Amino acid sequence: MSLLPHHDGSALYVPEQEPSLGDTVDVFVRVPAGADVRQVHVRTTGDGEPRFTEAVVDRTDGDDVWWRVPVEARNPVSNYRFMLTGRRGYRWLNAAGVAHHDVPDNGDFKLVTYAPPPAWARDAVIYQIFPDRFARSAAADGRDLPDWAIPCDWDTPVIGRGPETPYQFYGGDLDGITGRLDHLDRLGVNTVYLTPIFPARSNHRYDASSFDTVDPLLGGNAALARLADAVRARGWRLLGDITSNHTGDAHEWFTRAASDVSAPERELYYFDEVTGCDNSSSARLTPRCDLELSYESWNGVKSLPKLNWGSAELRRRFATAEGSLLRRWLRPPYGLDGWRVDVANMTGRRGADAYTHEVAALLRRVVAETRADGLLLAEHGHDHTGDLDRDGWHGTMNYVGFTDPVWSWLRHGDDPLPNFLGTPGGVLRRDAGAVLATMNAYRSLVSWRSYTHSWQLLGSHDSARIRTVVGDAARQEVAAGLLATMPGTPVIFAGDELGLTGTNGEGSRTPMPWHRPETWDESTFAGYRALVALRRAEPALRHGGLRWLHHDADTLVFLREAAAGSVLVLARRAAGAPVRLAGLRAAENVYGGAPALRPDPDGTVTLPADGPTFQAWRLP
Repeated sequence: MSLLPHHDGSALYVPEQEPSLGDTVDVFVRVPAGADVRQVHVRTTGDGEPRFTEAVVDRTDGDDVWWRVPVEARNPVSNYRFMLTGRRGYRWLNAAGVAHHDVPDNGDFKLVTYAPPPAWARDAVIYQIFPDRFARSAAADGRDLPDWAIPCDWDTPVIGRGPETPYQFYGGDLDGITGRLDHLDRLGVNTVYLTPIFPARSNHRYDASSFDTVDPLLGGNAALARLADAVRARGWRLLGDITSNHTGDAHEWFTRAASDVSAPERELYYFDEVTGCDNSSSARLTPRCDLELSYESWNGVKSLPKLNWGSAELRRRFATAEGSLLRRWLRPPYGLDGWRVDVANMTGRRGADAYTHEVAALLRRVVAETRADGLLLAEHGHDHTGDLDRDGWHGTMNYVGFTDPVWSWLRHGDDPLPNFLGTPGGVLRRDAGAVLATMNAYRSLVSWRSYTHSWQLLGSHDSARIRTVVGDAARQEVAAGLLATMPGTPVIFAGDELGLTGTNGEGSRTPMPWHRPETWDESTFAGYRALVALRRAEPALRHGGLRWLHHDADTLVFLREAAAGSVLVLARRAAGAPVRLAGLRAAENVYGGAPALRPDPDGTVTLPADGPTFQAWRLP
């Protein structure tokens, strides 16, 4: 075992997980008895001023010395780090690890006094569904299709890139999902997340034409109520998807704003003044201007006009009004348990406008007012660290701190692979040291609370599928093992559990092959099912801390630790030299089929050297 001091934000080290502003709480740092540490101080920066408090030895547990020190939650987010003094001077221990040089404050541990995320979120295992491609009910065949739709049979190949991509229509609907909940039950998930369900002019529905009703192509409001009832009857949760950054250009707000400069909806968007046109309040913009209507849109896509959060009227309609869209769908008979917020990273940002944190806090307040246990989760495809811990988003989709490093570690071969969310070039193959450094870099810049309430995912409707990235079932099992055992909320994109493939986001929106069970990878499904069961059975995997024990190019070894017991995890992408660890007791294998761990006479245990493999042991 590593002789490195350790602290994280889990209950072992911070017993008071929900401090209030002004509270003083004890925090603990664990120091191996053989480490060069004679004195420990905690450094805090309450009200912006550094202060040092000396720690005392609380107890000795086996080969570890536990030091205790009080920290005041002086500010809504209170930073702290440890100064470890020994014979050779001092070192810092912050959220990034032990440093022999002075470090900036942004990597400090954090106590957060804002109201915590809903308690159920830490125990969630989420299943993401893209409604058009999941399942059709009998009623789907009788619906008239809109003019934009290109009708497809369930076996029609998905066009991953091209002009037809957003218009291929397979006809999956909400009653179809309700009819397939037994599959989710077999898998073991307990939360369903739906990508958008509002009317639109595309199959992805991120270009909403209204927020007031469920798309009739999905079965309408009644079908959502039926699905919500069926989900609740199983004791599960149901999450929706909302676009706070933009609407579709067919949205009733936008059509009014575009046709009448005096319309109240005009202020909800960013319109440019058009030279040569009459922009007075009494005029209407019409084709006689001979110029294209100019307005801000998402990444220049004109069908997605950007919302202006400087508008008080937008804030009222979207959030604060009693009948706002944010509130309405959280209430009966639908009772969504929260929202995933699309393009949260761009919401409220445009040139000099910087409303993002203000909007996130507003949406969180409204969600909490409407239902106290509502979740608000942000989409970020890149660095999310500056947008968390601000009384806004409860967490983020952790693409950069989990998905990308896992992809780069487990990618197969040297052939070109899909890029990562638009980054030029293919997925770069990296060794475990670089993967671990990436994970730790992003983890260390947010609170433990935000980290553990963020979504860990191996892919989504916006990315390549994990099977395509890693190439085979064995490596996918390793990836799924990390998904199930690392901190954060695991999210499974529908079809990954069957071994479905896809080279980019649109190409991964594959219809579920219900009628072709012979194409399912039953071993992959069995592995996902066992890993989900393992996570739900082991408190340490849902609430425990994280301590890295070993890495080499092809191997990651870590502990998830909790008062009720710990889980030791071994992930290998290839066979290699055996890993020997000291200081571990006998342990029962709970996943992967490896033998139980038994200490050798010298007190070490030897982990399996074969690979690819994923193994887990329960420690007392």
